[in-house]
Amino acid sequence: MPPCSRRHVLGLGIGALSIPLLRPAMATEAGAEAHGISVFGDLKYPADFHHFDYVNPAAPKGGVFSLIPSVRAYNQSYQTFNSLNAYVLKGDGAQGMDMTFAPLMVRANDEPDAMYGLAAKSVQISPDKLTYRFTLRPEARFHDGSKLTARDAAFSLTTLKAKGHPLIVVQLRDMVKAEAPDDATLIVTFAEKRARDVPLYVAGLPIFSQAYYSKQPFEESSLDIPLGSGPYRVGKFEVNRYVEFERVKDWWAADLPVTRGSYNFDIVRYEFYRDRDVAFEGFTAKSYLFREEFTARVWATRYDFPAVKDGRVKMETLPDETPSGAQGWFINTRREKFKDPRVREALIQAFDFEWTNKTIMYGAYARTHSPFQNSDMMVSGPPSPEELTLLEPFRGQVPDEVFGTPFVPPVSDGSGQDRTLLRKAIQLLQDAGLVIKDGKRLLPNGEPFKLEFLVDEPSLQPHHAPYIKNLGTLGIEASLRVVDPVQYRARVEDFDFDMTIERFSMSATPGDGMRPFFSSQSAATKGSYNLAGIASPAIDALIEKIIGADNRADLTVACRAFDRVFRAGRYWVPQWYRTTHPIAYWDQFGHPAKPPRYAQGVGAPENWWSDPNKAAKAEQAK
Repeated sequence: MPPCSRRHVLGLGIGALSIPLLRPAMATEAGAEAHGISVFGDLKYPADFHHFDYVNPAAPKGGVFSLIPSVRAYNQSYQTFNSLNAYVLKGDGAQGMDMTFAPLMVRANDEPDAMYGLAAKSVQISPDKLTYRFTLRPEARFHDGSKLTARDAAFSLTTLKAKGHPLIVVQLRDMVKAEAPDDATLIVTFAEKRARDVPLYVAGLPIFSQAYYSKQPFEESSLDIPLGSGPYRVGKFEVNRYVEFERVKDWWAADLPVTRGSYNFDIVRYEFYRDRDVAFEGFTAKSYLFREEFTARVWATRYDFPAVKDGRVKMETLPDETPSGAQGWFINTRREKFKDPRVREALIQAFDFEWTNKTIMYGAYARTHSPFQNSDMMVSGPPSPEELTLLEPFRGQVPDEVFGTPFVPPVSDGSGQDRTLLRKAIQLLQDAGLVIKDGKRLLPNGEPFKLEFLVDEPSLQPHHAPYIKNLGTLGIEASLRVVDPVQYRARVEDFDFDMTIERFSMSATPGDGMRPFFSSQSAATKGSYNLAGIASPAIDALIEKIIGADNRADLTVACRAFDRVFRAGRYWVPQWYRTTHPIAYWDQFGHPAKPPRYAQGVGAPENWWSDPNKAAKAEQAK
């Protein structure tokens, strides 16, 4: 990926191009005891499965895996951390904290949305699908040896709903309550017409120790190491620099089917750098061992250092079959100067992707059109009859374009300043009442049209410079402001920006996770990912159609209808995507031949392992 990297977000999950054929597991029928759950009841793995197909069940344990962050969730940052509480709004949460907690269930990354029991050994679903009764494993333990019970799980869900990060609070809206009548039984009740994927989201949330938090405030940023129950515990750390996680060698869940072959390293260490170039130099010096490369320029020109040439560092390009998601400059429509969609489209016309891709990114990328890029939920051509059924109630409320061919970003001549596109942008601005006076574009209120791009990484400057130049040709006074990660997050959470970059990926089964990004409610919620401030009744209604779909066919139709309305809103300047994972690593690891289709990233470090022979050879070479 380019310098903005993959901004995957917990809760949306990972998608794919198409849905494989899965044999239905009858245990997921309402009223029956089930070893797993999925949105539409399909499970690949039977109750007696031994391990997930994509892991190496004989992977050796041991060794060290170190990396820099490439994904984030909730309050996490790519460049820094100052808190070990990664589930609240305050502070910058450390990467990897999810490895220290055990959820009720975990994802199978070779299925669209299936989950199988971890802390919960089974679940029973009521006929109306509003009550889920989880039975917890009696062997589940916290790291201090105390028993993990249903009461801890009920406390965790109740606390997250009341005091968790705003994104968690939004996604738990349809969870009515969580109760524990005894240590083994957790009963979770959902609201009528609850979002389809909320039970899965609930099942994947961390379980905290009620006893620990009876003495600690949950909602505060803190460097106290929380009591966990997962495969790792927090080890050594230095704020803003690194954090290590130590494998719990007597972990109670190590031999369960859902964990066999995973969590193999004795130490997982995250290194933090404020500057990408410095981070790359750190990799060449073996300051960390694994790197997924998100900058095409670096991948094309800088992997010629001695360790690559002599084979000590391996380079691979692994396939990425997940939906590529949405990446672009999101336009803050809360601000009056961006209210008119013609102004927003002018901003789209001014960006020359073809020149940027060829000149700056070595032709490594394709243009993003849709938040469902690279999936069958992305639209093309006129709407189907089924889509029209969903869209007709909004005729007159949404642009007429919604009922025709969907909007796609323009293709330039690659010159960097395509005069045809710039003339179209000028006309759009004039039609919106933004005139030129003394070479400056004026807003309808007579003030100069100024625009600031907000980023937290200096490496993004080359991608902005030609765009800013084109905006200047239109008479728009555009500038780039690079701020430190803490200030960036504070400003974005307060929606204090004109335009900023974000990336997120859609799930293979979109549902309630769309609300934090697109709903009117999230537009007014501090800390939400609705950066554009989208507040559209049509989009709200289509999100409900997506959430309420009873089968995958209806889901696809609803997503396509949503895609049309979203694209017609011109809420963003779409950027680019890549269909592979370029990775480099110091040659002391083993890994599955291919990452599972629905995995986030390449399955590292979860499914990788230390190769004893390679590690010994690397040690001798020091």
